[in-house]
Amino acid sequence: VTFSHHAVTSIEAGSSHLWVVTDEQIKMEDCLYGIMLMSANEMCNGVAEHVAGSIDAFVDMMNERAKEIGCTGTHFANPNGLYLDNHYTTAHDMALIATEAMKNPVFRKITGTKNYTIPKTNKNDARNLYNKHNMLHPISYPYGYDYCIGGKTGYTDIARWTLVTFAKKDD
Repeated sequence: VTFSHHAVTSIEAGSSHLWVVTDEQIKMEDCLYGIMLMSANEMCNGVAEHVAGSIDAFVDMMNERAKEIGCTGTHFANPNGLYLDNHYTTAHDMALIATEAMKNPVFRKITGTKNYTIPKTNKNDARNLYNKHNMLHPISYPYGYDYCIGGKTGYTDIARWTLVTFAKKDD
């Protein structure tokens, strides 16, 4: 993924990011780790542009896929989840999306990863990442759960804390 100026500068000030710069080149897999472990919003934008040609085209793909899997209370307006009036979902739809995501072995691997290093790129040194999901990888809070196999945390000033968690015990 080669990051455009728009991808790296069009995120909300103070939001989660990994200091990606214009024209930086990062492997897709490394971007996915940055997105899932550290909520790197500029990486969401860069991946969207890489996959669909533009952020808007990717958002259209997201909305189409949500409908295909049965979501009825979801409308995406960006690829990263930052607040916009017309960007919303429901707990039910998040369960549908999460269930679909867990069918993907790459997603399962990434969501369950505790630490990852993005190697040096053409513009930045290596980045050491950690999973912010405290049930999977308790760093500063004692909320570890032995059966947690992954998930995704989120936070915006409007929505506050959000969480989708996957757990497995026996079968």
